[in-house]
Amino acid sequence: MENVFVDFTLSILRLNKLVQRIKTFETEKFGLKPIHVMCGYYLNRNPQGLTAKELTELTLEDKAAISRALKMMVEKGYVTCDANRRNATIRLTEEGRQFTEFICARAEAAVAAGSMDFTEEERNFFYRSLGVINENLRAYYKQLIKSGK
Repeated sequence: MENVFVDFTLSILRLNKLVQRIKTFETEKFGLKPIHVMCGYYLNRNPQGLTAKELTELTLEDKAAISRALKMMVEKGYVTCDANRRNATIRLTEEGRQFTEFICARAEAAVAAGSMDFTEEERNFFYRSLGVINENLRAYYKQLIKSGK
């Protein structure tokens, strides 16, 4: 059982580190950081705009990190928002849309490279399995918190 735990944990950590390195490599040319990938992604999927709170929830980042990320994106002209308004709606600019189109294309390339030896059925099974593991661990964690152990 210990080997399964170690293998699982290290595999997830390695994947996360590789994804972060890829994000860093792809965002450097825009003067941005990995956190901006998911901000851009969600803003692109929501052309009506999102609030910082909504981005915090969607990206699973903390409020301060999102605030810093948005400040940088505003400074670089990738997003617009009324900085003087609480719960302001944040939207991509044309430059922001170009950034997210580039990043989405690079993300698709990375996903394709990571799963190139999978059949479509294997890929679907993998993502379904990962989703089930995620939900099961979330429930397990909630139970730990509830029981106080």
